Amino acid sequence: MAWRVGVDSGGTFTDICLFDDSSGQVDVWKVSSTPDDPSRGITQGVEEGLAQVAAKAGAVGYFGHGTTVGTNALIQHRGVKTGLIATDGFRDLLEIGRQKRPDLYDIQADKPETLVTRDMRIGVPERVRHDGAIELPLDEDAAREAVRKLRAAGVKAVAVAFLYSFVRTEHEKAVLRILAEEFPEAFVCASHEVAPEFREYERLSTVVVNAYLGPVMEGYIKRLAGRLADLGITAAPHLTQSNGGVISFEAAARLPVRTILSGPSTGVVAAQAIGRVAGLPNLITFDMGGTSTDVALLADGQCRLAGEATIHGYPIKAPMLDIHTVGAGGGSIAYVDNGGLLKVGPRSAGADPGPVAYGRGNAEPTVTDANVVLQTLNPTHLLGGRLPIRQDLAKTAIAGLAEKLGLDLMATAQGILSVVTANMAKAIRVISVQRGHDPRDYTLIAFGGAGPLHAVRLARELEMRQILVPRNPGILCAMGLLLTDLRADFATTKLLTLDADAAAPMVAAFRELEDRASQWFGAEDVAADARKIVRTVDMRYAGQNYEIAVPIASGPIAAATLKALADDFTAAHQRLYGFAAEGETVQLVTFRLEAAGLVAKASFAPRPHAGPDASAAVVGRREVWMPEAKGWVMCKIYDRTKLDAGNCIAGPAIVEQMDATTVVPPGWSARVEPYLNLILEAA
Repeated sequence: MAWRVGVDSGGTFTDICLFDDSSGQVDVWKVSSTPDDPSRGITQGVEEGLAQVAAKAGAVGYFGHGTTVGTNALIQHRGVKTGLIATDGFRDLLEIGRQKRPDLYDIQADKPETLVTRDMRIGVPERVRHDGAIELPLDEDAAREAVRKLRAAGVKAVAVAFLYSFVRTEHEKAVLRILAEEFPEAFVCASHEVAPEFREYERLSTVVVNAYLGPVMEGYIKRLAGRLADLGITAAPHLTQSNGGVISFEAAARLPVRTILSGPSTGVVAAQAIGRVAGLPNLITFDMGGTSTDVALLADGQCRLAGEATIHGYPIKAPMLDIHTVGAGGGSIAYVDNGGLLKVGPRSAGADPGPVAYGRGNAEPTVTDANVVLQTLNPTHLLGGRLPIRQDLAKTAIAGLAEKLGLDLMATAQGILSVVTANMAKAIRVISVQRGHDPRDYTLIAFGGAGPLHAVRLARELEMRQILVPRNPGILCAMGLLLTDLRADFATTKLLTLDADAAAPMVAAFRELEDRASQWFGAEDVAADARKIVRTVDMRYAGQNYEIAVPIASGPIAAATLKALADDFTAAHQRLYGFAAEGETVQLVTFRLEAAGLVAKASFAPRPHAGPDASAAVVGRREVWMPEAKGWVMCKIYDRTKLDAGNCIAGPAIVEQMDATTVVPPGWSARVEPYLNLILEAA
C-alpha cells in the first residue's frame, strides 16, 4: 500500500488529501494554518491525516505541496535585503519602470515599494548590442568592487541583470563567478537563468523578485524538509509552480518566483480533471478560501497559460496559469467606510485570530460570521465537530455594524454576503466578459472552504444556471497536487519575420530549448518514455507591443508549419481583439517549450447509480435565513458522505461535509453524478 499525499497551505487552513494507489481510497483532513511557521501546520496535518487512515509515514510514496509563502512574503514585503548589479546607467530602471501610474485616474495612487533601495543598486560597465556583438567588455574589477560593497552593506541576496543578457550570457555568468568567489554565502541569481526573454524592465523585475524571495523560500523549504524527514517521510517532496506543474524542493528554492501562484494553480489543475470526467469542458473556477478568492476560465478543458503577469504591483515574467485573485474570503472583514457604506475585505482575520465566531479574540465581523448568523453555516461547530462555533459572539459583532448602518441584524449579515458576492462577480467578469466569453455559456465549479457556500449567489449574479461542486471541495487544491506532472518551461527570444526564411532559425531556437529540457529531464530523473514537450511561439504584427502565444504542432518545422502558424495567429488575433490585419507583416518573437515529466496520478472510478432517493443522507433540519424568502426557511441537512450517485436534492437544503458546506436555495436542485460530484441547477 503506497499513499500519495497532497498538502495545500493557505492563509486560514492547511488542507491534506491522501490517496491510496492500490485501493483508490481518498481521505481528507484539515487543520488551522500556522502563519508564523507554515511547516508546523503542514506536519501536524500530515501526521493527523495519516493517523486517520492508519498509515505510517514510511508508506508515503509521493508528497506534493502548494504554498503561499512566496506570495505572502511579497505582499507583506517580508523578503530579505537585496542588492542589484546592473548595466552601468540602468540601475534606476527598476524604479522608473514603464512610467505608468497604478491607476490612471487616481493622482494619489502609490506605486509599489521598490524592492532594492537605490544605494544597493550598482551599475558596472558592460554593453552587449541587440545582435549579440560586444560593444563594451565587462569591467570585472568594477564588478568585484560592487560585490564587495554589497557584502559590506549586509545584503542577503544579489540579483544580476544586464541589457541583452538573453542574447549573450557571458557577462552575467562572469559576475556569478565573482559572487561565488567574493560572497559565497549570498543567494544569487541572474536574469538569463530566471527570465531569458526580451523587455528589460520586466526581466529585471522578475530576477529582483526572485532574489528578494530566495532566502525566505530556502529557509522555509529547509525547515519543512527537516520536519518531514523527522516524521519519517522518505519520498522526495515536490512543490507546485504557478504553471500548475510541480518541481523538486531544490528547484523551487532556486526559482521561488515560479511559485508565486503555487497554491491556487493546483485547484485549476484539479478542476480540469474533474471537468473531463464529468463531461463539462467549459468551466469557470471559483476557489473561495479564508483570505482570498481565485477565479480562472477553462475553455475546452484548458486554462490559458500567461507568460507574464503583474503580482501585487510587480511585473513577473514566468509561465503561470491565468488566475485572477481578489481579497474576498471567509475571513474577509466587514466594515463601514468614511462615507457610511458597507465594505468587505481585502483585510482578513486569517487563521489567527480568525472570524469572531472562532472565539479567539477577534471582534471585527467577517463573511464567516455573517454565514453563522444566517445559519447557512452550522451555528455550533465546523470541521466535523473539531472547531466549536460561537454564534453569540458573531451576532454581537454584526449587531455593532448594524447599528452604524441603521439596519437590523439579519439585513446586515445578508448585506455582507451581497457585497462580497459583488466583489467576486467583478473578478469573474475580468476573466470572462472582458475577454469575449459569456459566463452563461460556462459551468461554475465551486471549491475552497467557502466556495460551495456562496456558489448559487454568485451564479445568480452572473446569470449562470449550472454549478459543479467537487466531491471534496474544501481540499481540491491539495487534491490537484495528486493530478499534476513534473513541469518546467524554457524560453528564448529571437525576433524573426514569419516568411520562408524563418524555418531554419526556428529549428535552431527549438533545438537550443530541447537541449535545456533534456538536461532538466536528466536532473529530475524522468524516464525517456515519460517525457513530453509542447512548443509555442509568441507572435505579433510588426509594431505591436504585445504578443499572442500560438501552439506549434509536433514534428519537423516546414513550410506547412509556417502556414499553420499564420492561420492560427490570425484566428487568435480575431478572437482576442475582434479584427485581423490582413497583409501586415507578422513577427515571431519568443520561442517557448513546455517540458513535462509524466507521473502516476490519482484516478477515480465512477459509482453505480443508486437512484434519486437521498433521504438516507438527511441528518437533521435547521432554520436558515434566505433572501429568496426574505426570512427564515426550514432546511433539511444532508451529510455529503452519505450521498450516492443518482441521489437528487430539492432546495431549500444544506449539504454539510467536513471540509465545506453547500447551500441549495429555493428554486435550485442538486444531483449526484457518477463521480460523486454535486451538480446544482436552477429550476
